[in-house]
This record gives sequence, C-alpha cells and structure tokens, in this order.
Amino acid sequence: MSTADAIPTDLLKRPKRADALRNYEKVLAAAREAFAEGGEATALEEIARRAGVGIGTLYRNFPNRQALLEALYLGEVEQLCRSTEEFAGAEPWEALTGWIGRLVAYIGTKRALAAELMNYLDTDAALFATSRECLWSAGEPLLVRAQEAGVVRRDITIGELIQLVVGIVKIATAPEQVDRLLGVALDGLRYQG
Repeated sequence: MSTADAIPTDLLKRPKRADALRNYEKVLAAAREAFAEGGEATALEEIARRAGVGIGTLYRNFPNRQALLEALYLGEVEQLCRSTEEFAGAEPWEALTGWIGRLVAYIGTKRALAAELMNYLDTDAALFATSRECLWSAGEPLLVRAQEAGVVRRDITIGELIQLVVGIVKIATAPEQVDRLLGVALDGLRYQG
C-alpha cells in the first residue's frame, strides 16, 4: 500500500456530493475537537451542535458512535501516512526524525480515541490491522532511505521502530519526558560505525 493510497476506500467512506462532503468534514472536525475536550463522555448531539448540523445529518454520515470513531481514527492515520510526502526533499535523518515527531504527536493525541474504539473492537480488528499496515508502509521508505545513507543502524525494522516510539509515548508522564526518552532512543538508532 502506498502512501498515496493510504487507507482503503472501503474502510474510509466519504460522501461524493459537495454539500454532503462539507457536512461530513464539519462533523469530523467537531467530533475531533469534542472528543479531545470531553473524551468518552461526549454526546453525539453535542458533536452535531458544534458542527452546525442536525442530528439526522450526523447519523446519515455515521449511523452510530462506532462508525464516527472509526472514521476519525482512520482519517488521522491517513493524514499521518500522507505526511511522509512532506519529507521527500529532506536529508534522510531529518526526514525520518521529522516523521517520527509526527508519529509522537499522533500517538499522544489519539490514546483516548483508540481506548474508546477498544470498547467495540479487539486489537486484531481490520481497522487496527489496516492502520498498522498503513503506518509501516508510510514509514518504511524513510527508514530504509536513512539506513542506505548510513545514518541509521541496519538491524531495526519499521515495526520495531514504531513499537519503540509507541512505548516511549505510553510510559512517559510528561511531554518533556517524551522528548528526553525519544532523544535517547534516537541516539541509539543512529549508525555507530
């Protein structure tokens, strides 16, 4: 799967009409903001109000809470996967660490969303498998490029690198601790020759 393909369209269904797409995007933006503020306690009615649409419009796009959560989650994964394109012209080390920075920000803000999705899905669900595949496909070319340039050790895979970053974000108790631990980990990632 290329980053241009990102998330398969059968998992992330967007409306085709311009007005319907606008409402879809407004609901997602309002949901992203509302869930960030209120977490699992956020009511769908509140999301519709924030989006400036009726509850029927919300349900037309997202028939239930799970569908809305899945669309939010997949949209964020897709955005992260596509962000690799921004690093195409950067030096290999800067490209890799720039994307890792985006990954850290993504993980830090999506923990509550993923936790709520776990109320509906198990860790082997297609949603999570597809998301992992997308992240690996997006990040692997950056890692390989850095390895081929001789700036990153060759004995690490993209799966291990993502697992390392996720672990750091999950165990850190403050943003400055994430920065410190990530800095130590990235120092260990550099090729020592």
